[in-house]
Amino acid sequence: MQFLKILFWCLLTFLAAIFTYGNWDRVEIHLWGGMVADVNLPLLLLVAFLVGWLPMLMYHHAVRWRLRQRLATCERMIADARAIAVPVPVAEPVIVADLGDRPAPTAGTLL
Repeated sequence: MQFLKILFWCLLTFLAAIFTYGNWDRVEIHLWGGMVADVNLPLLLLVAFLVGWLPMLMYHHAVRWRLRQRLATCERMIADARAIAVPVPVAEPVIVADLGDRPAPTAGTLL
């Protein structure tokens, strides 16, 4: 699997190099105040890519950090609940019959 990842990144780097070599043109960017900046097209595309990608990457890491914190809190709460909830043995219930006004039976009498 590691070989395929290396192969993918080498192929991507090769394609980027071919694109850069084929598009090494100067692009004029008109700035405020009548200023003009001459920038190479690959550099301009790289900067535009990073401007769009970096905020999303930071947002992604912030969401992952927040979810990890919430998961750790829930796991601590579950561990605490398991530690507190120790099962207590319950004794057998004693059933007492209500005989009412009748006297308790003695040996030799029928009910």
